Amino acid sequence: MKSVRGWSSRRNREERGWLRGAPPPRWVRVLPVLLLVAVTTATVVTPHASDLGFLLGAIPPLAVLSYGPLATAALGALVVVVLNVPSTHLNRPGNTDLLTIVFVAVLSVFVSYVRSRRDAQLDTERAIGEAVQRAVMPPLPERLGPIGCAGFYRAAQDGTLVGGDFFDVRQGPYGVRAVMGDVRGHGLAAVATVVSLLGAFREAVLDQPDLESVAARMDRRLAVDAAGVRHGELFATAALLEFTADARAVRVVVCGHPAPVLLHDGRAEELAVAGAAPLGLNLVGVESPKEITVPLGPGDRLLLASDGVWEARDASGSFYPLPERLAVLADTASGELADAVWTDLGRQRYEVRDDATVLVLTPAPADVRPPHSSPADV
Repeated sequence: MKSVRGWSSRRNREERGWLRGAPPPRWVRVLPVLLLVAVTTATVVTPHASDLGFLLGAIPPLAVLSYGPLATAALGALVVVVLNVPSTHLNRPGNTDLLTIVFVAVLSVFVSYVRSRRDAQLDTERAIGEAVQRAVMPPLPERLGPIGCAGFYRAAQDGTLVGGDFFDVRQGPYGVRAVMGDVRGHGLAAVATVVSLLGAFREAVLDQPDLESVAARMDRRLAVDAAGVRHGELFATAALLEFTADARAVRVVVCGHPAPVLLHDGRAEELAVAGAAPLGLNLVGVESPKEITVPLGPGDRLLLASDGVWEARDASGSFYPLPERLAVLADTASGELADAVWTDLGRQRYEVRDDATVLVLTPAPADVRPPHSSPADV
């Protein structure tokens, strides 16, 4: 079975690739060289191909798309050389034609230089953005106390690691607690709210005795942030979990978020929880969040998913049947289950239009915990 750590490392490498931007297709890099070789070969073989010489003028601009200034200059110089080699039958271009090609080559080198400087600046800015976003949501640990952790996160806005969804798993004096939430909006505009909520959750894990108090702390944080924004309307859905010390039960509080799904003996069932209003709305007359306790058995797993997964639609407009699909994927290893859900969305041709987040939590009671677990992990 692949480890969660290895799975996370692969996901991190993919995300870093998305941030840096996709390189040009290989055929774009090869095209200038192929064009130079093809035209040169054709004109050497037969003088009737000399009319193809105009294609050489396209080589320096094509090189700009893939190569730096030095390579672009080298290709431009080769074009000029080929034009003046007698065996190519192109050594009699008019002065105007030759000067035009030289000018295009020099201009292409300049454009390539400007593009290279711009790309270097963008790489620096993206590296800074990646470091900031990693600080907001660091990778999950492989195991936290008696709870195995695995997650999947795909922001709706290309080029970002953090959008409107968030999750975290922390261990404190009251046990292992986890949160998954979804703030209003998505993309970079929602990151500030995500930072506030995660900060409130991480503090509450340390000093709040129950999940209702943790939810209240996060709700207050949103209320304070919204008070400082003119016409601000900040709210978020959230699902909060707290595992007992022996990992045989989990306490759940849900504030407007889809309920966790329990995988038990190959079956998947959405937990029946008493849902409350989303955080930050302060709706008059609405019940405050109520905690429920769910017993856990050996091999049970809990999966939380954001609206982006639950509300993915197929061509007929039907929602993704997450519990039903999880039952099909029940034999998947815990460390790979979150990734398997994302793969299944694509395989079943469901369109995801929002941030897509999946969190898998695997409790391991003391009597069934893997032998390599240390007492410090308990």
